[in-house]
Amino acid sequence: MSASDGVAARAVDVWKEYGSGDAAVTALAGVSVELERSRFTAIMGPSGSGKSTLMHCLAGLDDVTRGEVWVGDTKVTGLRDKGLTELRRDKVGFIFQQFNLLPTLTAEENITLPLAIGGKKVDQAWFDVVVDTVGLRDRLSHRPTQLSGGQQQRVACARALVSRPDVVFADEPTGNLDSQSGAEVLGFLQRSAREFGQTIVMVTHDPNAASYADRVIFLKDGHIVRELLSPSADEVLETMKHLDSVQVAGSQVVQHSGSSRV
Repeated sequence: MSASDGVAARAVDVWKEYGSGDAAVTALAGVSVELERSRFTAIMGPSGSGKSTLMHCLAGLDDVTRGEVWVGDTKVTGLRDKGLTELRRDKVGFIFQQFNLLPTLTAEENITLPLAIGGKKVDQAWFDVVVDTVGLRDRLSHRPTQLSGGQQQRVACARALVSRPDVVFADEPTGNLDSQSGAEVLGFLQRSAREFGQTIVMVTHDPNAASYADRVIFLKDGHIVRELLSPSADEVLETMKHLDSVQVAGSQVVQHSGSSRV
């Protein structure tokens, strides 16, 4: 796999099973998907569909039962602890529902923490672009307790992007935010893909949040069953309502609007 092929991450016939024998649970059942560079992709599905499991496997946070996962030119499958640590530090950014900021550090120190841990210098020009885009210029000296929830999540977003990772994975990033703060964060993620070429992959249950994405992938029972390109919130909601009617037994079924890379 070459980084020049336009794919930031991919899963190839990925299975994830928990337990064994009669107690075994299949969370992912032969999922194959390519995530294109410089695009904002949302992953949706009902509870238990496998959406969070897929993101965790793609990000190297969980191993797969069989199949392959790649991030850029790195084959994630089979990496040992050191390789996984380097992957998460150098190639992947994370934004979680909980902001995960260190309370003793300022906003600026929280943003640059991944670079400090990796012994890397801050690219000041890129740092300035990120900080100004998220509107944190006048908050850099503040600690998390001095920031609103929306501001804290924007610090987390800036932290995820400052190292220019291959992919930023966002797990329900607006789950703890009010609608205005959530819209600001989603707008930033959208701009990050469209203006700065960042690859964003977001798990969400919110149709409005998914409507900010360029592409929405829907899972059911561990299968990718549908995708939409540049959808409205109403289209996402309507698709979610009709997922129960999609049959997935025996094979992965994909229904989509527009072109697809699945």
